[in-house]
Amino acid sequence: MLRLVLLALLAVACAHPPIPYKPGGAMDAQMTGFKYPQTVKYFKVKSQKHELKMAYMFVRPAKTNGQTVLLMHGKNFSGYYWDTTMKKLLSEGYQVLVPDQVGFGKSSKPTRYQYSFQTLALNTKKLVDRLKLKSVTVVGHSMGGMLATRFALMYPETVSRLVLVNPIGLEDWKLKVPYLGVDAAYATELKQTPDSIRGYQKEAYYDGQWKPEYDKLIEPAIAQTKDRHNFVKLAWSAALTYDMIITQPVLYEFKKLNVPTLLIIGTRDRTAPGKQLVAEDVRKTMGQYEALGKKTQKAIKGSKLVELPGVGHMPQVEAFEAYITALVDFLPRG
Repeated sequence: MLRLVLLALLAVACAHPPIPYKPGGAMDAQMTGFKYPQTVKYFKVKSQKHELKMAYMFVRPAKTNGQTVLLMHGKNFSGYYWDTTMKKLLSEGYQVLVPDQVGFGKSSKPTRYQYSFQTLALNTKKLVDRLKLKSVTVVGHSMGGMLATRFALMYPETVSRLVLVNPIGLEDWKLKVPYLGVDAAYATELKQTPDSIRGYQKEAYYDGQWKPEYDKLIEPAIAQTKDRHNFVKLAWSAALTYDMIITQPVLYEFKKLNVPTLLIIGTRDRTAPGKQLVAEDVRKTMGQYEALGKKTQKAIKGSKLVELPGVGHMPQVEAFEAYITALVDFLPRG
């Protein structure tokens, strides 16, 4: 069955050449034609017998302070959503590196790939080395927080500071959520629609309050559901990376982090993958960020916690000024 799925995905990819995106239309799996806030370049990386392309933005300000910030995106986004953060960091003199991880955004989406946070961290380290960056501050949001943690654990000599913005993975969902496997996750992803995407983020991220500016953030996800030929490839990648999130917790290694760490936590956040699969009484115990933030601060030696009351999963959108102030105050100055 798995082999048939993979063969079908490969056939789809070959049969339908990229069609540049036009607003309101369909978008292919590589986001062809969708404009990012800065020039996108591509880094070729060999991984698991694949020749892959890793999209990234790397921008230097007119006057640099010599410091670089590496921004790691969440699962439901890619590098484009760091736009306002990039602008502010550049104005403060920071070089900014924003990769799309393999399986996301404009990067390659291999159908036969063993996704792990270690592998994504390794790919990113190769890019950092190619750009000859000796030291970076790593900022990770949502799933990017799990990846940023793994990156800091693997490459402490490269990471000067670590910032986790409403990261997922502050609890081990395996202890509460039944494991259904990749095939079930794939079937769920195939059912995504514009309404389901907007509805999930409205409820999970914004406490039921939707604003027009949020539409731009989900534009790619909405448009990609309209290209059903390519959408199966995206759904497969999403299922594989969902499995990575569920099965590869990082919280047990927080105590091993040995870099200055900042937690920026919107305390209204209730994000918890798989909570729709458990009973109501269990669901109420999951994703309690006002408690998880404090627990994580205690687990990470010497870490700093900035809580944003009344803010959900997207502090960089809902409370930009408070978020960016906390971030910039924490960054090294050169």
